[in-house]
Amino acid sequence: MKNVDKILNQAKAFQQGADAIASGDKAPDFSLPAASGQLVSLEELLKSGPVVVTFYRGDWCPYCSLQLNALNARLDDIHALGAQLVAISPQVPDDSLSENDISAMKFWVLSDQDAKVASRYGVAWKVPEYLAEHMRVDRGLDLAAINNGDGSILPIPATFIINREGTVTWRHVDVDYRTRSEPEDIITELKQLG
Repeated sequence: MKNVDKILNQAKAFQQGADAIASGDKAPDFSLPAASGQLVSLEELLKSGPVVVTFYRGDWCPYCSLQLNALNARLDDIHALGAQLVAISPQVPDDSLSENDISAMKFWVLSDQDAKVASRYGVAWKVPEYLAEHMRVDRGLDLAAINNGDGSILPIPATFIINREGTVTWRHVDVDYRTRSEPEDIITELKQLG
């Protein structure tokens, strides 16, 4: 973990994630497959109200699972404020979450293979070789197979709130995968969109 901390501190020192789209920027549109194979577009979602877009690394990441479960627990509050939640990872559509996990989630779980949408949002991260090796050797993760493509690029955990006009009104971006946005902060920001 000391080496992981060192790499994350170096990444922060180089301001990884500083190029992510900011509040006031137009959010790039996307059309991505859900686990069911259905294509889901940001443009269509925004017709119903604001959208909370969260990028996560994959179902193999315990921090991602904790965050998605915490957001799912507050989903009624998010919906009550007229918003929808979308979670995006580079995993293949049928493998983003287990079937039980997908049925428990009441929001869109989308696949961004090769992190193309993450790149447009400025949150695609070339994983340092030390971390890639740690995941491969110590965790037994073949990210190229899991993502059915480039296993060296992962999204920086990030959450964006996008208003009906397609403008980012709030964001949380942190290259340290252990630090995530809090559901309460998201709800507070959605209330301000009122």
